Amino acid sequence: MKKQILAAVLLGAMSTQAMATELTGNAGFVTNYVWRGVDASNGKAAAQGGLDAGWDNGLFVGTWLSTVEVSNAAANDLEDASGIEIDLYGGWGGEAGDWNYSIAGTYYTFTDKVAEDFIELNLSGGWKWFTLTLNPGEYDSQPKSQKYLFTSLTGELNGFYATLGYWDWDDDDVPDNIQSGGYGELGYSNTLELNGTELFDYSISYVYAEEELLINDQSKNTLIFGITKNFAILD
Repeated sequence: MKKQILAAVLLGAMSTQAMATELTGNAGFVTNYVWRGVDASNGKAAAQGGLDAGWDNGLFVGTWLSTVEVSNAAANDLEDASGIEIDLYGGWGGEAGDWNYSIAGTYYTFTDKVAEDFIELNLSGGWKWFTLTLNPGEYDSQPKSQKYLFTSLTGELNGFYATLGYWDWDDDDVPDNIQSGGYGELGYSNTLELNGTELFDYSISYVYAEEELLINDQSKNTLIFGITKNFAILD
């Protein structure tokens, strides 16, 4: 049912106009894939990429992929499990003066049974340099699904940013590898240019995660470097 709901949202957005007014793609890698404070590549580099379509009325849809690896503490077969994370999302957003807002939905699925699928609602509101997000979701863990709320506050200025995020699981009966916890992230991103031509985006970030978000001997402190190449398909 969750897949059908998100598919209906995506198809509804796409049917509002025969062709998107903007279609872009991106590809790159990071030295470590840390998602919301959680190490999703087990300390290893990850290849990533995606496609995004947008319309003048504020609607957008897209997909994003990344290589992932889960350590043996979370894998069902007690061996490190690796695969591909596939995100499908769609929503609507806009701006009013210094304010911005969006409402969207994201479905997360994984190849090779690396993790269970889950779905969440993405609510975002911002003013100038600050953005607050609320992401209630449901994770299809066994023996029963678990609900959570992920909240984050981000400040950005001249390429520098800082984020505070917190996972809040509303059921005490969750698997041992899923716990409530928070993290902080500091980073900088910019675009490398040569003779007026944009080559690629680069980023450096530092993540500190509380122990509750770690698996086995993963580090609380992570320094991440990344590069991304963005390209226009339809503009």
